[in-house]
Amino acid sequence: MFSAMGQQALTGIIAHLFFIAVTWWALQALHFDKMLRSNSVIKARVLYILLTVAIGSVVSNFFLDYLGLANQLPYMFSND
Repeated sequence: MFSAMGQQALTGIIAHLFFIAVTWWALQALHFDKMLRSNSVIKARVLYILLTVAIGSVVSNFFLDYLGLANQLPYMFSND
């Protein structure tokens, strides 16, 4: 039981970090500096980091939910 919980925890951590990194990479294509006020560099960086974590977490949660539901799907066809 503890082994399965540990594997799920490791999968969740890796998925979150992976999707946050992919989101960071994808957001590099946008030019946020054109939309922000001048002299707001620190605020822009904080916004960029928060946006990256928010989008990455949502995508990661979707992936983990999908994975969990897919793992439960065989129980639909069991006769137990």
